[in-house]
Amino acid sequence: MKGTSTFVSFLLFSCFFLQLTQSFTQMNVEVDDLVDDICNKTPNVALCSTILHSNPQASTSDTKGIALIMVNDILANITNTLNYIQVLVNQTKDLQLQRKFAICAETYIPLVETVLPQAIDNMNKNKYGLASYSMVYIGKQIDSCKKQFVGSTSSPLGDRTSIMHKLLDIASAILKQLLSG
Repeated sequence: MKGTSTFVSFLLFSCFFLQLTQSFTQMNVEVDDLVDDICNKTPNVALCSTILHSNPQASTSDTKGIALIMVNDILANITNTLNYIQVLVNQTKDLQLQRKFAICAETYIPLVETVLPQAIDNMNKNKYGLASYSMVYIGKQIDSCKKQFVGSTSSPLGDRTSIMHKLLDIASAILKQLLSG
């Protein structure tokens, strides 16, 4: 009798564990499906997917959380670029080039200190239209920095600018999804 009850207990525990495992697997598939669904509606599916799948918070996020992950990634990239520009300002001996870098730094500082934090705050308040406007504004500011180097053989920020525009386009597409419901 004791052997039978132990076997039944083991069987019930095994069924419970199997059900629990299937539930977690299903939740992960649903999250991956959400990330993939969101990224498939952006202009750069591969970059979107790479960023979101590499962030462990994405696995427990809804669409708003995923948009916040993307905007925080933009903030990190713009902050990194600002730091790079500040190094260039200090290392450059050419006064004209130094002035151009300084203008770019002055363009990036408000993006890091004000515009992106306000965009994040607006997203937290479900004001996705204002956050979306911020993405457009940031793109224009980045372009104004890029214009400092028109006529140069190559822009010292070219690759960074290109990546940031791609990130902004992805964030805008995700915010558009939030706006449309």
